[in-house]
Amino acid sequence: MATATLTIDLDAIAANWRALDRMSDPTTQTAAVVKADAYGLGAKRVVRALAEAGARRFFVAVAEEGAAVRQALGPGPQICVLSGHMAGDTEMVHDLDLTPMLNSVEQITRHLESLPGHPFGIQLDTGMNRLGLEAPEWEAVAALVLEQGPELVMSHLACADEPDHPLNAAQLAEFHAMTDGIGVPRSLAATGGILLGADYHFELTRPGVGLYGGRPWESAQPVVALALPVIQIREVAAGEIVGYSCGYTAEEPRLIATVAAGYADGLTRRYSNAATLWDGAVPCPVVGRVSMDLITVDVSHLRDIPRTLDLLGPMQGVDDLADIAGTIGYEVLTSLGHRYTRRYATTATRGQV
Repeated sequence: MATATLTIDLDAIAANWRALDRMSDPTTQTAAVVKADAYGLGAKRVVRALAEAGARRFFVAVAEEGAAVRQALGPGPQICVLSGHMAGDTEMVHDLDLTPMLNSVEQITRHLESLPGHPFGIQLDTGMNRLGLEAPEWEAVAALVLEQGPELVMSHLACADEPDHPLNAAQLAEFHAMTDGIGVPRSLAATGGILLGADYHFELTRPGVGLYGGRPWESAQPVVALALPVIQIREVAAGEIVGYSCGYTAEEPRLIATVAAGYADGLTRRYSNAATLWDGAVPCPVVGRVSMDLITVDVSHLRDIPRTLDLLGPMQGVDDLADIAGTIGYEVLTSLGHRYTRRYATTATRGQV
């Protein structure tokens, strides 16, 4: 088989959620962020595993993602839409019992007029300047909004992965100033905010990347493994080139493995001559350019040629790859391509497709 295999450990995702849940006071609810198809890992399977672990509230980016989560979970769990109530969302929000996090006076007006009595939340901007009502806007509409009984009032930290950044404390103070005494559950902390401590937890936390094994939570269980099949082995003489644009020239005779994956599968060209694949605990450097479907790897030092080489696994996680590419683990996860054979591992059944 010339298709790479992406293994997703649902037990690890559930264990990560439970561990993050334990970091907060028992009275604080722990939700789960499953936007972008559960960070690229397949929302249908992931949300069911999280629900079995105890999650009852889920956050998605847009209403269409909420529809997929509702289909997977059925009625009951609350599905919050971070983009709010956009024009054209009304029927979907109503029929699928979605809870939009309203971000503007325009969205508040749309929601209260089109779906009176339907659950909603409010998102406030405490300094990130991305989504939410700023302090003067909130002050102008707070009395009206609070009369309608919002489910949640939330904001988002801009620098939670930098614990000493002064904006964290500034946003916390602004959130208190905007919300103290409102009598509505509040949420400020995603994964990084949870790690900042109890002052940031309020009544609900909403971990995202930590569920999937990424920074800033260094204790997260690894979730994904990616094995790339070896298609061909080639002897390359000294002075010969490998790949597009003569991206690598052998200084001595080398044995080169060509494996099946490339930038069409979310593996950036920045891995060219920089990334490492693994045969168990033995590193095998990428040589030459990453192309659309293929990567070439130096396996000269291996005693036996394996059927697959690991790009993600025990020796290398998503953040290690991110460091090589000059990006973050979020981008590595959400870029993992749809050509992979996806296998979901659980205690009950390991390796189920």
